[in-house]
Amino acid sequence: QVQLVESGGGLVQAGGSLRLSCAASGRTFSDYAMGWFRQAPGKEREFVAAIKWSDVYTYYTDSVKGRFTISRDSVKNTVCLQMNSLKPDDTAVYYCAAGPLWSKARVRRRNYDDWGQGTQVTVSS
Repeated sequence: QVQLVESGGGLVQAGGSLRLSCAASGRTFSDYAMGWFRQAPGKEREFVAAIKWSDVYTYYTDSVKGRFTISRDSVKNTVCLQMNSLKPDDTAVYYCAAGPLWSKARVRRRNYDDWGQGTQVTVSS
């Protein structure tokens, strides 16, 4: 059974940085897509970034390119999201997700079978 546990959220001023971590367990993630999504109040959950566990290919939504970096540590079995130059629009609950397929569907929620509980990120102006 896959378990994903996020940590690292908090309150930060605009322009600041936060680093989110997702501790993954329960299986070997060799060809998995590991993703980060976020959901702001009253909005749909949206894709942020994804990484292919085995080859470390990465993919980002346009609004975070150049500011966010996704990475994974195969020894610690964690996936991290380094967020720099944060903006108030980045305020949301951030979710870690795992899916068995790395494809163009990596940006879609249906590509992911397992989800963490979420961690709140609040960026003040």
